[in-house]
Amino acid sequence: MSCKCLLSAALLSVLTACASLAPLPVKPDDPSACAERRADRVLFGMNSPDGPVSEAQWQAFLSEFVTPRFPAGLTVYQAKGQWRGDSGQVEQEDSRAIDLIHEDNAEERKRVVEIADEYKRRFKQEAVLIVSTPARACFAQQSASTKTAG
Repeated sequence: MSCKCLLSAALLSVLTACASLAPLPVKPDDPSACAERRADRVLFGMNSPDGPVSEAQWQAFLSEFVTPRFPAGLTVYQAKGQWRGDSGQVEQEDSRAIDLIHEDNAEERKRVVEIADEYKRRFKQEAVLIVSTPARACFAQQSASTKTAG
């Protein structure tokens, strides 16, 4: 990934974090009530010294390494990125991003770093970007009284 891409993503995250987070209206006993969390976006370049990371390799990495660390859920995006690595050349490449929303504690943060470290090891990457911000997370779920039988 390029440094410019990484810096742009970091700047966007910083600006987003500066926006005020208005609380969502929730009832006191509502299970979808908001909670303070950490939002991590992890950005992965798909080029490697051995050639592009294939879709099968990416899916194996997700299922074998990422999902076991965050089984409650995550979001994956396909992207185009660029960055200037150790070679000094700007590289453009397919990329993937994962959004992880989790409790803000040492164990959860460690899992995010493990994901980045394993990707670097497995696919011989110079770097993986982690953009981390505080977040308010709310699950807007259908209440039991409004669910209809299917």
